[in-house]
Amino acid sequence: MSELAEKLSRQQKINEGDVKPAKVSQSVYAEFKEFSIQEIKEFRKVFQKYDVDKSNFIDFMELKLMMEKLGEPQTHLALKEMIKTVDEDNDGQISFREFMLIFHYAKEGTLRIEGLKTIASTCDVTTEGVGGAKSFFEAKVKALSDESKFEREIRDEQEKKKQEDEEKKARKAAFKEKASQFQ
Repeated sequence: MSELAEKLSRQQKINEGDVKPAKVSQSVYAEFKEFSIQEIKEFRKVFQKYDVDKSNFIDFMELKLMMEKLGEPQTHLALKEMIKTVDEDNDGQISFREFMLIFHYAKEGTLRIEGLKTIASTCDVTTEGVGGAKSFFEAKVKALSDESKFEREIRDEQEKKKQEDEEKKARKAAFKEKASQFQ
């Protein structure tokens, strides 16, 4: 079955209610809790670097370019397989959420495609599994601290935004004061 025929067939099944469309998350921050806000922002920078046409998707040619820049050129079939592995909505391109899946799978240890492993290795995503009771409780404590770390990052970001707003208001007031001297 050709690629187009597969897509049309899937869309027909979705329209008939036989297949559910891929789940789309509202927030990558909420979905990928194993990564900090800062890590996700770094992943977004990498994504945007290779999203040459700024479409918010990495298409086939952009993925080809990415792999060449990473020093791991891939065959046409390998690139298609890479896209197919994370392309949950079957649109033939990689959205930022699907790009995050690469790192998620790498962290889980379930990433099997070599090209995707290369992409995942551009950032440090290695973690240890839980082994034994001691490690289990250490992992629990770490998970709890990660949640508070996440909340702390949100608070810090809100504080920074608040401070920037206050500085902006102060600059505006100073400008108005200086402008009133010329009237």
